[in-house]
Amino acid sequence: MSLGNVFDIAGSAMSAQTVRLNTTASNMANSESVSSSAGETYRARKPVFELKQADTLQPGGLPLGVQAGQGVAISGIVESDAPLRQEYNPDHPMADENGYVYYPNVNVVEEMADMISASRSFQINAEIMNTAKQMMQKALTLGQ
Repeated sequence: MSLGNVFDIAGSAMSAQTVRLNTTASNMANSESVSSSAGETYRARKPVFELKQADTLQPGGLPLGVQAGQGVAISGIVESDAPLRQEYNPDHPMADENGYVYYPNVNVVEEMADMISASRSFQINAEIMNTAKQMMQKALTLGQ
């Protein structure tokens, strides 16, 4: 694996973790939003990661230089199918005709753990890029 590939892989991981952090922040920001119907209620969102595939193929149809990883990409963002929180509060201005208000299916503790994990992963990939940069600089000074 070349150092250029290290930058590509770490860079794609940092981009993916940025999307993960943004969706987590959005989930937390909307965790207490209220709605009068289940259809209008915010639902927790999660990014879906996928392994980047090699673009070039060998004669047999196999990717050239397949390695442990080619990087990561976001294939989409999906909404959680966990049940919404429903609360009986007939005095609430957003209550439906039966007196219920609906809250998102966001688990704040789970979101905090996800945010910490994404942040650490981003930091690790930044360190990988810094180490690769230092290695390249050392390699350039070897011939002097």
